[in-house]
Amino acid sequence: MTNPLLTNPALPLFSQIKPEHIEPAITQLLDEARAAVKQHLQATTQYTWGNLVEPLENAEDRLNKAWSPVSHMNSVVNTDELREAYNACLPKLSAYSTEIGQNEQLFKAYQIIAESDEFATLDSAQQKIIHNALRDFKLSGVDLDSEKKQRYKDISQELSRLSSNYEENLLDATNAWSKSIRNELDLAGLPDSAMAQAKQSAVSQNEEGWLITLQFPSYQAVMTYADNRELRHEHYQAYSTRASDQGPQAEKWDNSPLMEQILALRHEKAQLLGFKNYAELSLATKMANKPDEVMHFLEDLADKSWRPARKDLAELREFAEQEYGINDLQSWDIGYYSEKMRQHFYQLSQEEVKAYFPITRVLPGLFAVVEKLYGLNITEIDDFDSWHPDVRFFQIHDDIGELRGRFYVDLYARAKKRGGAWMDDCVGRKKTGDTIQTPVAYLTCNFTPPTSDTPALLTHDDVITLFHEFGHGLHHMLTKVDHLGVSGINGVEWDAVELPSQFMENWCWEQAAQVLISGHYKTGETLPDTLFDKMLAAKNFQAGMIMVRQLEFSLFDFRIHRDYDPEKGGRIYEILEQVRDQIAVIKPPKFNRFAHSFSHIFAGGYGAGYYSYKWAEVLSSDAFSLFEEKGIFDPETGKAFLRNILEQGGTENAMDLFIKFRGRKPTIDALLRHNGIAA
Repeated sequence: MTNPLLTNPALPLFSQIKPEHIEPAITQLLDEARAAVKQHLQATTQYTWGNLVEPLENAEDRLNKAWSPVSHMNSVVNTDELREAYNACLPKLSAYSTEIGQNEQLFKAYQIIAESDEFATLDSAQQKIIHNALRDFKLSGVDLDSEKKQRYKDISQELSRLSSNYEENLLDATNAWSKSIRNELDLAGLPDSAMAQAKQSAVSQNEEGWLITLQFPSYQAVMTYADNRELRHEHYQAYSTRASDQGPQAEKWDNSPLMEQILALRHEKAQLLGFKNYAELSLATKMANKPDEVMHFLEDLADKSWRPARKDLAELREFAEQEYGINDLQSWDIGYYSEKMRQHFYQLSQEEVKAYFPITRVLPGLFAVVEKLYGLNITEIDDFDSWHPDVRFFQIHDDIGELRGRFYVDLYARAKKRGGAWMDDCVGRKKTGDTIQTPVAYLTCNFTPPTSDTPALLTHDDVITLFHEFGHGLHHMLTKVDHLGVSGINGVEWDAVELPSQFMENWCWEQAAQVLISGHYKTGETLPDTLFDKMLAAKNFQAGMIMVRQLEFSLFDFRIHRDYDPEKGGRIYEILEQVRDQIAVIKPPKFNRFAHSFSHIFAGGYGAGYYSYKWAEVLSSDAFSLFEEKGIFDPETGKAFLRNILEQGGTENAMDLFIKFRGRKPTIDALLRHNGIAA
């Protein structure tokens, strides 16, 4: 039987990939990659790009292209068998990665290339790959003695396993809770679209009535619209205690011990490598240089945002008391009364807005926006292999007809699919001989699915999320770099990687873009100016509260890594309380276990790096301010962003690329202005 992971197809053969294919394929490809390293190291002592770096990059690419669909399917169509096969490969992949990073002969071979006459003849991408590799050898412990090398390897394997377990606990806990509602009055306040979705969920489980779940669209609908305060409380408690020692599933999928172990091992790894703590290690590959620089950045933003945030909350409390007689506003009331307040002061209903953003209009509209910005042409491909019937597939050509990228779109929430939204790399761009390997991306969201008689209707926040992920996708796909190590998002400093994604969000707030992305799902009418004016007026509604919440997440993440003390353990909720005392305006109830589902930092690559969202937002706001000056569809400015940012990948430092585009270093002014906060 042919193993679909070993045939090296141009695109993954999702429908043919079975759990039993995974471990044999990954084992074989790891063996081949090891053999390639050995062969090319032994073949000569005069190492060059062509006889060492390129062939090893090709072997690694083959491994990546086999693992990518496996990892992706584990996130979007999870089963017990797939999970078992996936987890069986994690220690093998971790061991290989450490082995390569600690291979002294390979490290010396890269040093020989860096010091050779040939180095000056390499292009900037190749030179950057060599420099990054030499740095990464050090960060993999190549200089450690044999005992410490082994400890580093053990830590890396264990961290890989723990992160996967954390994610699985969260997925299982999210899927395990649901509530069957038989009396329609219990769901009073929910809009028709949310009721239809709850009905559809019940039918899918062969239940009567309506079913609410912890999938985000269901949770968000209840928290925003349900008049039943007890139901909101119950739903909030179930959601905010997922995978923890609290709530209706207390201790069943408890992430508490995993979080402690993850923090302890990260700290030990950092100290092995000569760093004081994991926050320092994290910054070794980022734009920010020192932990103090990150803390000053976050605390400065918090200082500017705290008073507006307090004002936001005071106004909400006053509104809830005066209009509804609620004088003990709780966490499960915030979303509900905020929506009531938005409707009251701005006559703006999120539900009314949704009707103008059916996916059937938003997706083609998004493509039209990037066509105007960068001269791209995006067309759908109907005949392709997929992992789920909801998935669609597209290709991008540029203004001279060159194929630049292809991407899968998987938009709707469902059971066995990880929550949130993300872009991931399926295939990376590289040049082999005269052929270019076309980059391919996955774009994954968790929007409310369509019903039998209504297309999927997106909230404006959903529209922003889609634009955000597509910005990541463009960064991956529009690269003009021919070497895998720094093509697309590869090699880009982590705190700059959100620049293209947050940059794209700005068009969701522009009148000229609304004509392209909106159209009432029944009449086709574009979003009326009166409604858009209300949206703009309400754009920074509670912006202070939103800002300090993001800063709370960032400071908490950075501090649990910077301040870790092996004698005291993680002190996770102790530090979270300190951060909240410092900047939060809303104190959640004691049972809230936010950190137990904070997968970004415990399972998603953002450990001691969640600040990146705000850091990159400074860059993205300032970059967009040039479009505000020149015109939001100014083709010259669009081409400049394409040339200097999107096409360059990780070939140069992010700050240097930003300066090439903007003509100067970034300032914080545009970020504060866009958020309605005075500098």
